[in-house]
Amino acid sequence: MLSLLRILENMQQGVMLLDADLQVVAFNGRAGELLQAPKDGIEVGLSATRLADQIPVLAITPKSGTARESWVTHVQTRSTTLRREISIGSRVILLTTAPIEEGGWLVTCDDISALATIRRDLADQNSRFDAALANMPHGLCMFDAETKLLLCNAAYARLYDLPDSLTRPGTPLGQILDYRRTAGNEPAQREAYFDVVVEAAIKGSAASQCVNLVDGRVIKITHNPIENGGYVATHEDVTESVRAEEQIRHMASHDPLTGLPNRALLREKLDRELILSRAGKRCAVLCLDLDHFKDVNDTMGHGAGDQLLKTVTDRLRSHLTDHDTIARLGGDEFIVVRENVQDVELVSDLAQRLVESVGETFSIDGQAVHVGASIGIAIAPEDGDTPDGVLRNADTALYKAKTSGRSTFCFFEAEMDAGIQKRRRLEIDLRQAIAGDEFEIFYQPQVNTETENVVGFEALVRWHHPDRGLVSPAEFIPLAEETGLIVPLGEWVLRQACKDAATWPKNIKVAVNLSPLQFRSPLLIHTVVSALGDSGLTPCQLELEITESVLLTDSESALATLHHIKGLGVQIAMDDFGTGYSSLSYLRLFPFDKIKIDQSFIRELGTSKDCAAIVKAVVDLGYSLGITTTAEGVETPEQLDRVRRHGCTEIQGYLFGKPLPVSHVPEVLAKGQAAVPSVQD
Repeated sequence: MLSLLRILENMQQGVMLLDADLQVVAFNGRAGELLQAPKDGIEVGLSATRLADQIPVLAITPKSGTARESWVTHVQTRSTTLRREISIGSRVILLTTAPIEEGGWLVTCDDISALATIRRDLADQNSRFDAALANMPHGLCMFDAETKLLLCNAAYARLYDLPDSLTRPGTPLGQILDYRRTAGNEPAQREAYFDVVVEAAIKGSAASQCVNLVDGRVIKITHNPIENGGYVATHEDVTESVRAEEQIRHMASHDPLTGLPNRALLREKLDRELILSRAGKRCAVLCLDLDHFKDVNDTMGHGAGDQLLKTVTDRLRSHLTDHDTIARLGGDEFIVVRENVQDVELVSDLAQRLVESVGETFSIDGQAVHVGASIGIAIAPEDGDTPDGVLRNADTALYKAKTSGRSTFCFFEAEMDAGIQKRRRLEIDLRQAIAGDEFEIFYQPQVNTETENVVGFEALVRWHHPDRGLVSPAEFIPLAEETGLIVPLGEWVLRQACKDAATWPKNIKVAVNLSPLQFRSPLLIHTVVSALGDSGLTPCQLELEITESVLLTDSESALATLHHIKGLGVQIAMDDFGTGYSSLSYLRLFPFDKIKIDQSFIRELGTSKDCAAIVKAVVDLGYSLGITTTAEGVETPEQLDRVRRHGCTEIQGYLFGKPLPVSHVPEVLAKGQAAVPSVQD
């Protein structure tokens, strides 16, 4: 017995032994310490009831538990083991009371404070984990090696509209997928659904895939393998981001107005086709440009132009097959690529259909609109084995089609490239000429019809090319207009003409043509004021000639500019009258000082009654409005006699002198009349 007591005292566990009469027969000091019994509160022979009096926790009825009875009641009425955790101060004690065969009870006390703390922390962690799972924006699931569900969160169930019965542990994945088929949200390709699981297992790390569902959604699933052969997966609805990325990719490779492929996507297509051409397959590239599209923009506005482009796109598509690709490069330029060309005649047939289709009348905003199409065609690889090469040659053929009368098509020919290169060299030379002072102004006299006295000169620019000599204005002026070089060139002509005319008599005027591009410049008024101020020319000696096209675009702004210039004292003339769109309405809107009747009417005065009637009507209109009328292109005495009889105020033409260098102007003025100039050029 003595040795037993020594053993008990050396134990970390508190121990008490009760006999069949529920009296203490043995105990150790650790029991009193853990139960916080008073000193000498536990002693041999003490009854269970008295023990409960000494140690209050033994008499307390627990608030929870199946028995809902105190320790003392249990040992008095039960014969089963009782385990109970009780809190005593800062400690948590596990009190175990077990019956023994001879009758009585073995009571043990264990300090489980550390274990209780761990369990409490674990419970808190589990609580936080459960909260995190419940509030995750993405679905989360865990499956074992047999693809049976271990756990899932609410977001996973919501994502696939799963009932509670399919979110319980042990549910086979196949059963979940079968349900999703009936719910209409199964994977569009179920057979490939597990590919990413295999990939993740092989890699031993996470793998992701985007799964398209039959309901149109896109779900990103990321699988992480776990040690037992199962996996943890997150499911994220990425439909909006995927659609946004698709839209961005589409926008990067397509024209926003028509939805057609743009230049970047076209190059990819041509790259693929040219690779095939190495295997003996040919493709045709048709470069299509609309004729007179600018007129639609100028007269009806850019909104109507955009609508026309979309309608043209629909027409072009209606003539194409699955083997054709159409792209828009910008503006009114389209590219059609036909694959696997075996018969060039079929390409000709396609081009002809496209030309005819675009040539039919369009209805835009209730108005009939007429445009045309010019097409240049290059066949690869003969006409180019790179995207840039074949496109360049198709564009060269297009230029030929336009210069051949428009609304037609041309195939690329090697000699065309020489013409284009010549034009490009001319453009380079033209840019250098503006900076290199290679231009000169010639002056053509304008005379009074009755007296034949010189009343002014029209300034006409000439280009002295260092290699080609004198270049015709008909060759370089359209190029200057097309490239925008007409603006700096026109400013130079205006300034130089004012400077030259400032040395002439005050009653002699100088007429300078203004390009529509110059007129759109916000600096035009400043340029006119500056040219007059720098030269000292009297404003009434300057006459600016414009064509009706100046007023076609933003007529309100154009009229305001005209009024401003006229307010300076400068005279305004309408050139080429009768060849434009709505001349009479412009005469009503602005008080022009002069109307110049186009030479095409003067040339046919003796042969066309219509031309004679038009000239007579214009002259009468000018007389009634107080506007000077000038007949252009008078070359014969017969024409002079006719325009006199019709009442034209002034005359200009080769009969009275060709354009002359400024050095010959004093000689013409000294004669007083210009009927027979002594110097011709």
